[in-house]
Amino acid sequence: MARRKICVVTGSRAEYGLLYWVLRGIEAAPDLELQIAVTGMHLSPEFGLTYRVIEQDGFRLDARVEMLLSSDTAVGSAKSMGLGLIGFADAWAQLRPDIVVLLGDRYEMLAAAASAMMARIPIAHLHGGESTEGAIDESVRHAITKMAQLHFVATEQYRRRVIQLGEQPDRIYLVGGLGVDVLLRLNLLSRAELERSLDFRLGKRNLLITFHPATLEERAARVQFAELLTALAALPDTHFIFTLPNADTESRSISAMIAEFVAAHPSVSRVFTSLGQLRYLSCMRHCDGVVGNSSSGLIEAPTLHKGTVNIGDRQRGRLRASSVIDCEPTAAAIAVGLRRLYSSEFLAELGRTVNPYGEGGASDKIVAILRTVSLDGILKKRFNDVPFD
Repeated sequence: MARRKICVVTGSRAEYGLLYWVLRGIEAAPDLELQIAVTGMHLSPEFGLTYRVIEQDGFRLDARVEMLLSSDTAVGSAKSMGLGLIGFADAWAQLRPDIVVLLGDRYEMLAAAASAMMARIPIAHLHGGESTEGAIDESVRHAITKMAQLHFVATEQYRRRVIQLGEQPDRIYLVGGLGVDVLLRLNLLSRAELERSLDFRLGKRNLLITFHPATLEERAARVQFAELLTALAALPDTHFIFTLPNADTESRSISAMIAEFVAAHPSVSRVFTSLGQLRYLSCMRHCDGVVGNSSSGLIEAPTLHKGTVNIGDRQRGRLRASSVIDCEPTAAAIAVGLRRLYSSEFLAELGRTVNPYGEGGASDKIVAILRTVSLDGILKKRFNDVPFD
């Protein structure tokens, strides 16, 4: 019997890290054939050509879909989606997978999903049903849900939301968060190992800073990030590890501001284009908290019992643990959040943090379902009407 071909699409460093154990599981399954299609930031020199990391991990890349234009404007992003549609159409014709696996909500995944739908290839969507009201990702995520046939969700609330979107309950699988799974399976670096890897000495206090544009707020990214830098500059005895933002509208403005801040504070700050999953999560382990608006502060940080200062609306609507401190994108509000992060009351509660995204095991569950789920008649979806109250 021919092995079932599973093509996993990845477009960014963070996404690949979350997918790593799913890829390993598919690769090890005797009845599955792994295909990997890379796109987006993986193929961009500006973002570190991170497809090389995937190859260094021993994976074979079956398709490279160039789509990212050298632009951080809305026009550039829309044109990139068009290039992605063309590129993925060719990839599906060449690879002919039985299932396409897509994680999350970026516009690269929307291009992959739309082209797979037109090629009549079933889509398995990971981390659907979530809500991030401050970003275009919100609409993209739900659109991919409607194009997908199989749904792997992180929490019961997200399972119910996918049902609310009209999907059949027996095609929705509650598996937990992939970020939690990765954390529990990685051997994180010690403090000394991390310092050697980063070529950067940690200080008395340390913060991990990851800030992305809130893509539904026009021209807000630069203003909000300036407020964050003002709050950070006022902190005494604190070292900062910055990661660059994703390829979104206004991302270059943020990157330039980070470079300027690091240049002005060279002894206490460093910026990295791509830390990779091991170093990023090791930074999270050895820093006092995560600051910015990345989903990692809500999904992974609680498992490490680390606090998060979550700024603005980008993650509004997403489930969060008690370790998350929400604040408005002003220097004054961020300063209040940072003081709470270091307060004895908050620190005493951190040890009792419960992560709403589960206790691991998501990768194995996903692979097991990909191996056994019937694909007979799966393309013809029946809308699941939810009764009104």
